[in-house]
Amino acid sequence: MRPKIDFLYFNAGGGHRAAATALEAMLRQQDRPWQVRLVNLNDVLMPTDVLKKVCGLGLEDIYNLMLKKGWTLGSAQLVPVMHFLIRLFHKRQVELIGGFWKQDTPDLVVSVIPNFNRAILEGLRRCSAQTPMVTILTDLADYPPHFWLERQSQYVICGSPKAVEQARAVGLPPGCIYQTSGMILRPHFYDVPPVDRASERIRLGLSPDLPTGLVLFGGQGAGVMLDITRRLSSCGRPMQLILMCGQNKDLADKLRQLKTDMPMHVEGFTTEVPYFMQLADFFIGKPGPGSISEAIAMHLPVIVECNAWTLPQERYNAEWIRGLNVGIVLKSFRTVDKAVTELIHSGDQSGDQLEKFRQAAAQIRNRAIFEIPDLLDEILKRGNSLS
Repeated sequence: MRPKIDFLYFNAGGGHRAAATALEAMLRQQDRPWQVRLVNLNDVLMPTDVLKKVCGLGLEDIYNLMLKKGWTLGSAQLVPVMHFLIRLFHKRQVELIGGFWKQDTPDLVVSVIPNFNRAILEGLRRCSAQTPMVTILTDLADYPPHFWLERQSQYVICGSPKAVEQARAVGLPPGCIYQTSGMILRPHFYDVPPVDRASERIRLGLSPDLPTGLVLFGGQGAGVMLDITRRLSSCGRPMQLILMCGQNKDLADKLRQLKTDMPMHVEGFTTEVPYFMQLADFFIGKPGPGSISEAIAMHLPVIVECNAWTLPQERYNAEWIRGLNVGIVLKSFRTVDKAVTELIHSGDQSGDQLEKFRQAAAQIRNRAIFEIPDLLDEILKRGNSLS
C-alpha cells in the first residue's frame, strides 16, 4: 500500500499554499509512490474561528485584507494577541484535528504553516503514536516564541542556517533538524523556456532597451505600488515597469488609469511569473521569502523596504539580502526613486552595482524543491524514532 502524506497549509498570504502545491507537483513529477493530500487546516478549525461567526470574515480573510490594504503597522504587537486566542481554543483545536485524522490517519504529516504546530502534533497523537510530523519553514527564519518552532517530538526542515540555529536553540535534537539550500520554489522556475527579451517587451507595449523593473507584492498586490509607480515616473530617469497585481483587480485598474509617460505593463493574476521576471532587470517588492527567492532564482537584484510596517516574520529577510549582497534595503519606499537611480543610472561605478548584485544572485543555488522529497522519504523510513 502506498504511504499517505498530508500537507497542511493555510491560504493566508498565499505562500503556504504555494509551497504545498509546489511540493505536490514535484512529487508527481518524480513519480513518488505516495498518496498526497492537501489539507487546508482552516477548514478543519473553522468551528473555532470566532471572527468568521461574528463578522463574516475569517482569520485568512482578515490577514489577506491587511496585506492588500497595507494595514501591517503594529503587526508585531498583534502576534501575542493571536497566540493568546490560539491558546484559548487550543483544546478544541486538538479535538478537531484528532477527529479529522481518526478515520483516515496518514503515514506522514507535513506542516507548511506557523502558529498551530503544537495543536497539530497533539491532535495527531490522539489517533497515532507512530506517524511522524515534519514542519517545513516557509520563512527564512523563525519569529519566536511559538511561531514556527515548538519544543516537541517532531522533525523540522529549515531553509537557512539562521533557522537551523533557532531550531537548536528551541531544544530540538540535531537529528531532527534538516537544512535545505533555500525556500521552496515552484518547479517551473527551474525549467523556464528562454525568450527574446526585446521582442517580448515590445509585445507587451514596452521599450526593448529601457531598464525594466518588476514590481510584485504577493498574490494580493498592495496599494503602495501606486506610490512607487508615481515616484519612479516623476524622477526624470528613463525606465519602465512591469506591475504584477495578483488578485487585486481594483489596483490593476488604478494603475492602468495612471497618467504617466513611463512605459508600463500591468498584469493581473498569472502563473507565469518566471516569464515576466525574464523580461526585467530588477525587482521591487516586500521582503517576502517567496518573492525574493523567486527574484534571486531569476538573477534579479531586489529592492525592498524594512520598517515598522514590515511583517515581523519577514524582517530577518532584510538582513539576509544585505548579507548576500543581492539588493538594496530601504527604510521606506519613499526613497525608491533614489534607490533605482543608484542601481541603474549613476554612471560607471553605480552602473556596476546592478551587475554586481546580479552576479551575487547567480551564485545562489536554491535546490530546496528537489531536496525536500528525499528528506521526506528519509523521515518516512525513520518514522517517529526521533533522536
